[in-house]
This record gives sequence, structure tokens and C-alpha cells, in this order.
Amino acid sequence: MRTNRRGFIKAAAWAGGVAGVLTQPGCAAFKAFPDRKGRSMVGFSAAPLEKVRIGIIGVGHRGPGAVGRLSSIPGVEIKAICDLYEDRVAKQIKVVTDKGQPAPKPYFGSPDIWRKLCESPEIDLVYICTPWLWHTPMAVYAMQCGKHAATEVPAAMTVEQCWQLVDTAETTRRHCMILENCCYGYNEMLALMLCRKGVLGDLVHGEAAYIHDLRDSKLKEEKENGYQGQWRLEWSKQHTGNPYPTHGLGPVCQYMDINRGDRFEYLTSVSSGQFGLSQAAAKKYGKTSAQAKMAYKLGDMNTTLIKTYRGKTIMVQHDTTSPRPYSRINLISGTQGLLADYPLRVALAPKAHDWMSDKELDALKAKYVHPLWDKNGEAAKKMGGHGGMDYLMDLRLCHCLQKGLPLDINVYDTALWSSIVELSERSVLRNGASVSVPDFTRGGWKLADPLGIVTV
Repeated sequence: MRTNRRGFIKAAAWAGGVAGVLTQPGCAAFKAFPDRKGRSMVGFSAAPLEKVRIGIIGVGHRGPGAVGRLSSIPGVEIKAICDLYEDRVAKQIKVVTDKGQPAPKPYFGSPDIWRKLCESPEIDLVYICTPWLWHTPMAVYAMQCGKHAATEVPAAMTVEQCWQLVDTAETTRRHCMILENCCYGYNEMLALMLCRKGVLGDLVHGEAAYIHDLRDSKLKEEKENGYQGQWRLEWSKQHTGNPYPTHGLGPVCQYMDINRGDRFEYLTSVSSGQFGLSQAAAKKYGKTSAQAKMAYKLGDMNTTLIKTYRGKTIMVQHDTTSPRPYSRINLISGTQGLLADYPLRVALAPKAHDWMSDKELDALKAKYVHPLWDKNGEAAKKMGGHGGMDYLMDLRLCHCLQKGLPLDINVYDTALWSSIVELSERSVLRNGASVSVPDFTRGGWKLADPLGIVTV
């Protein structure tokens, strides 16, 4: 299986019913508001779980970190671990047993073995850490098997897949959460506090991004510890737009109460030409190589502008092929001030022409530190995972499941944030034309409560 990995991932994608993801969406119509098949999930809370029993699918890049974090949370038991490769599964089982916990059941070898994990009666939550073409099929099947689903980002690659997630969650009454760890970053939660406390005034504009030089990672063969089947590179060959919008977008949506008092109305998107990946391929493989001559479709920089129903605007950018410092931008602007990140800066009226001094900023951070970070920050930092945000995300998810509370990120957020993948591409292919954004809540956003300031 290792020697035929690239062929397998392509064949598996088609066999799994996601072949349409690999084609250009063009200008074909899609259902923006299909009939509801179940009941609304706005404010939904499931029955509390005394113990959260988790099955993890995929322990290549992101999965091992999830095993370490989840196995450290009280009231959580990892019951199963699944991957194509037996050695990966065995390694993560040892991580669990080394902590004195029961050995999870292993699932490996077959491309469909993950279905057996989803069908297991010993699992409450399926935690998906696979390449992104698998996220929707796995999450949908998990919910159909009566399990809650949590999936890495993006949760879906097409609008149709977004509706599949929504329809399945509403029909099965199971949670479906995108694992957007950046919503739990220290600076993001500080920004949320400033918004909730009215420090920035009425919110007007946000900016978000995923700017991360991934040229080397994209071009690595799997045997070089690259992406499984080079799935990220394959997407760059076939698609434009913004394939990875949620890291920056998710937090801004929470600041602005998107899906909870406001919604996206329409967007427009443009992409630059493609230069960086071809040059990196020429340097790695030679100027006459097939990799260097490949016509990659993903532009180096994509910029998407979103207008909300209540008149706010959001800029979302994506660039993974330029030599730039990492940034999610993380900017939120209101009538009384502004928070901007990378590096963190704050300016407040009536002195908004100047950034706060370091002393003033430290005082602001101390006053408005989010309770989750104030209470669990040190433990989160020790656990690692992007400075602790990953641990707080998992801790909060498991707490909500244990207490029977609504999740901070529901299926409508999961679908909306992910829908930008296809919608941005549609706009780019139409020379930046305006594209309407579906209302995945089907009007539920008008009555939904804003995300509160949680303490545990």
C-alpha cells in the first residue's frame, strides 16, 4: 500500500463519493436554500455524557497530537484509533497505554476500515484527522451511525458537502464541529472579550488570513514525510480560490456574531497569478522537470471580500506559496477602536491614531484575559499544540459533551466557514463577480443567541 499511495488516494476519493470535489465548479448552479429534512440545530444540546468515548481516524500529521491531548482530559477515553498504517496505530496506542489507560481498539489496513470504527457501539465521538477530501464523508457516516463528529479543517470542500453536513446533523440530532483551533488562541479570545465587553464599540470590519509558506511541504513526497498522497499539492493543480479559509475567518465570525444575529450575504474574490510553486518546483526538481512545468491553478494570493446582512465587511486572504512570515492577520475594527495581530496591537479612541504602549497593552490583556485562558492557560501551554489553543479546543469540546451544552462551534458554523472554499473559486472563475452565500441556518441566525463568554 505504501508503494501505491498516490494511486490509492485518488482512487479512494472517487470510490468514496467525493469525485465531484476534484472538478472545477465553474458557474453551475447549486441549491442555496434546500428544504430542511430534520429540525434546526440552533442552540442544540445533546444528552450529557458521563464519559466521552472517542474514536480517532487518521494519525499521520495532526492525529498524534490529538491522541496526546485527548488522553489527558479527565472523563475522556480513547476507545479506538484508525489509520491505513499499522505502525502508526500501534505507536499511538502505546501513547495511551503509557498513561495507564486501557488500550484503544486498533483499526488499520483497509481503506474502508474507518467505517467499522464509526459503527462501533463503544464510541460517542468520531474525531477526524484525515486529508480534507475525507472530512465530509467520514463526518456524515459518523453521524448516521449515531456518533457526534469533529473534523479537521476545512470540514467540506463544496457547498453541496456543506449541506450534507447540515442535513445529516439536523436529521440525526448529532453534533458536527469543525476543529477550528484558532478560535481558542490567546489573542483571538482576547479580541472576543474586547468585542463582548464593548471596548471596540460597534463592529464594522474584520480581516483574516492564512499566510503560511508551505511550498516545501507541498512538494515533499510522502516518503519524505510529506502530505498523504500529496493531497495539498493535488488541490493546487486543480483549483483556485481560497482552499483553507477557516483559521482566520472562524474567530472573526465569532467576534461579529455570524450565524448568531448576522449572516454572510455575498462575496467577491480575486486571485493573483501563480509563481511561487513553479519556482520552488524548478529549484527542487529542475527547470525542465514535470513538476516545474505543471500548470498549477491555485494563485499565490487570494483575496476574498465578504459583505454581511447587517452591513459589516470581512477580508479573507490565502497565500501558501510566498516567502512571507506566518500570519492570520486577526484584525477586528469597531467604532471605538481596533485590535490587530501579528504582532498584537490595540488602538482605542480617543487616542486611536497611535497604538497602545507595551505597558498599556499588558494592562489591557490582564483586565480582559478570557476566562478559559485565565483558568486553563498554564495547563494548555504545557500540553502544547500551537501554544495551547489545541488543548483548550479539545477541553471545551469534551466539557460541552459531558455537560450536555451547546457547542461553541456548531454545524452551521462548520458549513459556513467551509463554504468559502467553493464560493471563492466560483467568484475567481467569474472575474471577481459577486456570489451569494447560502444561509445554512435557514433563517435560524435571526433568533440564535450570541456566543457567550464561557468560563469552563
